[in-house]
Amino acid sequence: MTRVIICDDHALIRRGIRDTLSDAPDIEVIGEAGDYGELRSLLRNESCDVLVLDINMPGRSGLDVLHVLKDEGSTIKVLVVSMYPEDQYAIRALKAGAYGYVNKGGDPAALVQAVRTVSQGRKYITPDMAQMLVESLTTPDVANAHEKLSDRELQTLVMIASGKRLSDIATELTLSPKTVSVYRARVLEKLALANNAELTVYAIRNGLVGE
Repeated sequence: MTRVIICDDHALIRRGIRDTLSDAPDIEVIGEAGDYGELRSLLRNESCDVLVLDINMPGRSGLDVLHVLKDEGSTIKVLVVSMYPEDQYAIRALKAGAYGYVNKGGDPAALVQAVRTVSQGRKYITPDMAQMLVESLTTPDVANAHEKLSDRELQTLVMIASGKRLSDIATELTLSPKTVSVYRARVLEKLALANNAELTVYAIRNGLVGE
């Protein structure tokens, strides 16, 4: 029996994932968390084989959680689920230590198969992701500019483009406003943009946020 914990800040999404996985006879959902703090509390009391992790959460993002688990030498296999298209976050998540990446809008059967695959210590990637990985290895110079951003810089970019103020971002990420301003400045410099308006247009054009 594969023991699974779900971490997503939307209760309805967690319920949908739980219902999908609970229909599988070889998978047991043993807990749910809405953010990093709840996840840490759960992991202190429960051991799981697979963590189904949302990438976009308040406070520590899914990418942050991946880095923490990797630094701690955790043996938990992480399957990232996201509403973002594969071409934006899949490779970044895999490089951060995820065993697989599944789009929330995809086939429920794919989610079940992904959990089974990563529980065995194997990577779960779709044909599209495999193609992207090949291209990232063979043509690194044609990558989008935002792929050169750090995880925290990318997170700052997405949040600003979503209309959040720097003070709100600082609170949500538990950082100082000055630190967030530094991240913003780095993003503008790396993407050769002048202000938040241009940053927002860039994010929309590249599918990082919805219109």
